[in-house]
Amino acid sequence: MFDTVFEVATNREIARGTYEMVLLGDTQGIRPGQFVNLRLEGFYLRRPISVCDYGDDCLTLIYKVVGHGTEYMAGLKKGVKIDALTGLGNGYDTSVSGDRPLLIGGGAGVPPLYALAKKLLSEGRTPGAILGFNTKDEVFYEDKFRALGIDTYVTTVDGSYGIRGFVTDAMDLGYTYFYTCGPEPMLRAVYRKSVTSGQFSLEERMGCGFGACMGCTCKTKTGHKRICKDGPVLTKEELAW
Repeated sequence: MFDTVFEVATNREIARGTYEMVLLGDTQGIRPGQFVNLRLEGFYLRRPISVCDYGDDCLTLIYKVVGHGTEYMAGLKKGVKIDALTGLGNGYDTSVSGDRPLLIGGGAGVPPLYALAKKLLSEGRTPGAILGFNTKDEVFYEDKFRALGIDTYVTTVDGSYGIRGFVTDAMDLGYTYFYTCGPEPMLRAVYRKSVTSGQFSLEERMGCGFGACMGCTCKTKTGHKRICKDGPVLTKEELAW
């Protein structure tokens, strides 16, 4: 875990209610599937946000405005300084993916799969991606995944864009392993539909973000685990679903 001060480079709306924030600063130790915990002026608790992409001195976060904290974030301008705890969580393990892993993201669960896709490609894998949204005006990053050369499928619940239905309606593909992130109902549906092992990035309300407060504990087959410290990524075999 690192405590780093970042500077806002850009902060823009990329889909209805969804923002992309690019921060400048030290990104040492960050891996796909990890998250950062942001200190926002005037708010007691930090806000955990998954890492979408990163470079040597650049960090990209994507967040959906759902409350006062993220509403405040949406108003941050270029040059504003933000204190962040980085390198949090265990991240995805790419060593077990096989040749054709499938990335399955729903809404705000799409961003961490982008950095993961880049890492898998760098390791010689050929990933595919399914991105799920409620409606057309919520779709984002389809072009980014396609630009990587990845076969990308988009689903919308109302059928206004791409495949009508849920991410599970596009899962009848050949894959050797899967990685997924999104709301729990979607994750449970993927769990039931999947035909291989895989890794799930779970979403929970967090207090400290590094395992001290025990506020984000969930029950697994091997006991209770802290999503912020032991997760957020858990394997299919660990989940008590």
